[in-house]
Amino acid sequence: QVQLVESGGGLVRAGGSLRLSCAASGRTFSRYTMGWFRQGPGKEREFVGQITSSGDRTDYADSVKGRFTISRDNVKNTVYLQMNTLKPEDTAVYYCGRCAYATNHYCQQTDFGSWGQGTQVTVSS
Repeated sequence: QVQLVESGGGLVRAGGSLRLSCAASGRTFSRYTMGWFRQGPGKEREFVGQITSSGDRTDYADSVKGRFTISRDNVKNTVYLQMNTLKPEDTAVYYCGRCAYATNHYCQQTDFGSWGQGTQVTVSS
């Protein structure tokens, strides 16, 4: 069972930037599409974006497109979420998840799991 550990969250002013990291255990990281999700106060967990196993393609929610960038380092078993031009509505606990099956294609949002503990991002106005 893979273990995912998110880090890099914090408090930032609107317009600022943060980079989140998600480190994965095991030797099969490079075979799986990885995703980022978030859960704001009183809200359901929502999709932020995903990156294919090779890192050649990314997909984003409309709410973050053009501001957030997902990348990965398959040597370090880590996926990143670079967040720029942050807004108060980006305030949430951010989670990374792994697709349920090895693939270099996009996964359905419901196919992601193996969640880490999350990292809190708070954007002040």
